[in-house]
Amino acid sequence: MRKQVVAVVGRPNVGKSTLFNALAGEMISIVKDTPGVTRDRIYADVTWLDKTFTLVDTGGIEPDSNDVILSQMREQAEIAINTADVIIFMTDVRQGLVDSDSKVADMLRRSHKPVILVVNKVDNFDKFMPDVYEFYNLGIGEPYPISAASRLGLGDMLEAVCENFNTQDVEDEEDDRPRVAIVGRPNVGKSSIINKLLGEDRVIVSDIAGTTRDAVDTDVKRNGKEYVFIDTAGLRRKSKIKEELERYSIIRTVAAVERADVVLVVIDATVGVAEQDAKIAGIAHERGKGVIIVVNKWDAVEKNDKTIYEHTKKIKEILSYMPYAELLFVSALSGQRLNKLFDMIDMVIENQTLRIQTGVLNEIMAEAVALQQPPSDKGKRLRLYYITQVAVKPPTFVIFVNDKELMHFSYTRYIENKIREAFGFKGTALKFIIRERKDKE
Repeated sequence: MRKQVVAVVGRPNVGKSTLFNALAGEMISIVKDTPGVTRDRIYADVTWLDKTFTLVDTGGIEPDSNDVILSQMREQAEIAINTADVIIFMTDVRQGLVDSDSKVADMLRRSHKPVILVVNKVDNFDKFMPDVYEFYNLGIGEPYPISAASRLGLGDMLEAVCENFNTQDVEDEEDDRPRVAIVGRPNVGKSSIINKLLGEDRVIVSDIAGTTRDAVDTDVKRNGKEYVFIDTAGLRRKSKIKEELERYSIIRTVAAVERADVVLVVIDATVGVAEQDAKIAGIAHERGKGVIIVVNKWDAVEKNDKTIYEHTKKIKEILSYMPYAELLFVSALSGQRLNKLFDMIDMVIENQTLRIQTGVLNEIMAEAVALQQPPSDKGKRLRLYYITQVAVKPPTFVIFVNDKELMHFSYTRYIENKIREAFGFKGTALKFIIRERKDKE
């Protein structure tokens, strides 16, 4: 079931990052008193009771600012508004209701998204409640008083957030068509690939990085089978702003990846793998999705007999944390090798949903242990009792051992490699959960 996306928006310095850190449970956002310190939008998965959602921290919105960073933040927050399922609109009881709050409220009202109005810095409910009532004037519903720093009032706020989660994800569950997200930096040719597959110009293609403003779902039919492609292009670049506007695409990428079965990470062959590509691919990896690295504009690269080998080696080095990812060199312009994409998507989905019998898994593990002794520490040796598969998408395995501390990452990777040798699992991450079981059990 896809996670809902919740964005925290509001003017600078109302305490968005403090709330984000309180809910995410760790210091992720930089908290400072200078307006505009949260330049990067940052996201985290938050679990409250039985609900897990993706929380997004945005920069502050200054509706009429000419300052470059603040105007970028406005665009950044607009994307959050477009992509989020629920919006937490944060205000500050100590600054009171200001003109900017009303302008932000107008932006949010026009979004027709569920908005939870939160009044922060209410450290003393008796003292500040009369000031909280003033925020009813914004006309976007009941204000929830909280103190992010003291963690007061967060339960009521989260209850209101979760009540507004829509049921579309249930519909998505029933729709069993493969969902394919196309992600990557602006201008690598994501929309061109979809248009070539469709044979028509459905998605706007332009040389301006990020002409596509919102994620677009496109149905593609091939050999009687339907696929849903989720296009997530970058953001329109302001004329000469050199700030890394690519960061803006992160929230859209997270939301699209969340809904997808397979993620196509599109890379520009003429540029090679950039740091941003690795970040974007990392989002798909963290969420255990099927991954295909699509190297576009291959027709524009001068080649000799070693070119493809050299490119593959470089990509594998930079994306070494996901050695399972499939690789395809294509040209959206000429259509070169694009027909292979569907076969690869089908194969990856098959591997994402592959189930291995427990008996077979335990045979593989026993053989692996016989070939390479498990690690030991201070005379105590790791013992592996049992392995079983508990889930698919991604394939998830539980290994029962005598001591979790002894199960080094490297030995888990060794077991994973043995399972991959037997069953391939190309294009998909595998997840391992280590459980402890005492000898007497």
